[in-house]
Amino acid sequence: MSARLLSRTLQITLDILVLSVAYWLAFLFRFEFRIPHEWMRVLLTTWPYVVLLHYIGLSLFGVPRMSWRYVGIGDVGAVMFGLAASTAILFGVRLAGPSISEHLFAVLIPLGVLAMDFVLAFLGLVGIRALRRLHGEANDRRQQTTGKERHRVLLIGAGQAGVLVAREIARRPDLDLQPVGFLDDDPLKIGTSIGGLPVLAATKDIAAVAERKHVDRALITIANAPGDQIRRITELCRQAGIETKIIPGIYEIVGDKVNLSRIREVAIEDLLGREPVKLDEAVVSAAIGSRVVLVTGAGGSIGSELCRQVCRFGPERLMLVERFENALFEIHRELASAFPHLRIDPVIADVTDVTRMEHIFEDSKPELVFHAAAHKHVPMMEWNPGEAVKNNVGGTRVLADLSNRYGVQRFVLVSTDKAVNPTSVMGATKRVAEIYLQSLSHHSNTKFVTVRFGNVLGSAGSVIPIFREQIAKGGPVTVTHPEMRRYFMTIPEASQLVMQAGAMGEGGEIFILDMGEPVKIVDLARDLIILSGLKPDEDIEIRFSGVRAGEKLFEELSTDSEHADKTKHPKVFIGRIKPHTWETVVVGVDALLDLASSTMVDRLRAALGDLVPEYRAARPSAPVVVQSASDEAPRDRKSGSALAIRN
Repeated sequence: MSARLLSRTLQITLDILVLSVAYWLAFLFRFEFRIPHEWMRVLLTTWPYVVLLHYIGLSLFGVPRMSWRYVGIGDVGAVMFGLAASTAILFGVRLAGPSISEHLFAVLIPLGVLAMDFVLAFLGLVGIRALRRLHGEANDRRQQTTGKERHRVLLIGAGQAGVLVAREIARRPDLDLQPVGFLDDDPLKIGTSIGGLPVLAATKDIAAVAERKHVDRALITIANAPGDQIRRITELCRQAGIETKIIPGIYEIVGDKVNLSRIREVAIEDLLGREPVKLDEAVVSAAIGSRVVLVTGAGGSIGSELCRQVCRFGPERLMLVERFENALFEIHRELASAFPHLRIDPVIADVTDVTRMEHIFEDSKPELVFHAAAHKHVPMMEWNPGEAVKNNVGGTRVLADLSNRYGVQRFVLVSTDKAVNPTSVMGATKRVAEIYLQSLSHHSNTKFVTVRFGNVLGSAGSVIPIFREQIAKGGPVTVTHPEMRRYFMTIPEASQLVMQAGAMGEGGEIFILDMGEPVKIVDLARDLIILSGLKPDEDIEIRFSGVRAGEKLFEELSTDSEHADKTKHPKVFIGRIKPHTWETVVVGVDALLDLASSTMVDRLRAALGDLVPEYRAARPSAPVVVQSASDEAPRDRKSGSALAIRN
């Protein structure tokens, strides 16, 4: 006999034994352990039939097929419903029996016996299954913790999310975590027990509790915790000398389950405390599903994340356009592995190459284009303004004209807040690209839209990777100015909102993404130093190097004249700007591109100014004055508005 068959036979035997014992105990309790002779005859006559009927009821709800080792709430419900069904039949027989025949006395079970039998059978069946599960989990813990030291951990946040985390830790001995209790700032919870763990104190008492309980780790389990709260908790844990970790995306808990495999260190994204983006999935799916989608700059930070997000909605075909071979290789390999059922074509191409791009459009006939390819580094484009014009303006014009010619349904330009009142060549060229699309939209069936947002956390060449590299080298961390502020959002958030805005556009709009509050760059530097386990200005020096050419202290997402209005999506606004005349734009862009390959930089900047009157060309920067961060004004995280920051 196989082990599986033996186990199944043993389970059936135990179930029948429990049902039998429950029935006998019900009679014994009913008659106080002195069963009269006539009722003993009823017990012996009905015993096999009652047990059989109960087992049939349990079978109808699949109870015999359920694993005892992993019994859960659903299994308990099935046991209850199975017993309730069979007991209801017995109740029916008991109530209807006397009216049918007076000779049915031998099978008429007292109502009290039926009620007690139901309760005892339910408790017995659930009890032996629970014991099996507890025994199995105890064995797992012994096997997985042999020779391992378990980390004593404080759970910070005794809400629903915290309870779910505590429950999941109990199920996962492989994590080597031993929760000792909760910390919570709700005074009504302190001193109580939640989910089997005590609520020990408020978060301000982390140091004292950690010392008393010999804790070496804290786990933040607060759903949707704001950045300031995470920052405060992280600093308290650092002062207490304990490690701090967090579960990202804890607000995504579904079905009372949380993925503890995602436990990680607190990251700079957590300190920003941005609300999670919720896509209007129906609108985005209608725009992307079963369509041919082309993404330029597919190997870049935004472009690659756009490709990942697009694949979720099942396009018919995805064209990855990228001129850097290694970046294209990596994103194509990743997507081909993650979405093997999709047709994903890697295409090496430069968006300024008219002939090459024409062949691509002719071959693929794209229906939706996301244009993320661009030169983006402000100082680099100040040194190479012609290349900024060729790529950001010329590449956009090539793609827009081809989209118009080949009947693309939607064209989405990924723009930047630096296009608002630009002081840099990069910002001015992106503004020209916006102007060209808006003008063309009035002469085309293609819906040309622009999506404008600020800095993206962790993108290649952005401030966060640079700061991390400087910290790893022991400093100093260089910040251009103590009052330098920027809008930030995560790469997935930016990409999702680009798709959302693109799906909503009707042509000619400039969508502005809600970036929240602007953040001081020096505060980001301090946070990263602290998250690295070091002290700003003590272990790592912060230096101010001076504002670089083309940079502004405060970026803007819209101007007063653009009238940023609300849309159906709370994170997407629309700026309606009076378009330039098509003839003027064509002449201006032609002149600009003619100068792109010349050495006449002043004339090139003047041509940019003709198309973008608000462009204020950068002046030579002031001499660099190195200043210590300790000399700057106190931190102020709240300056600015959600949509527009003025100089």
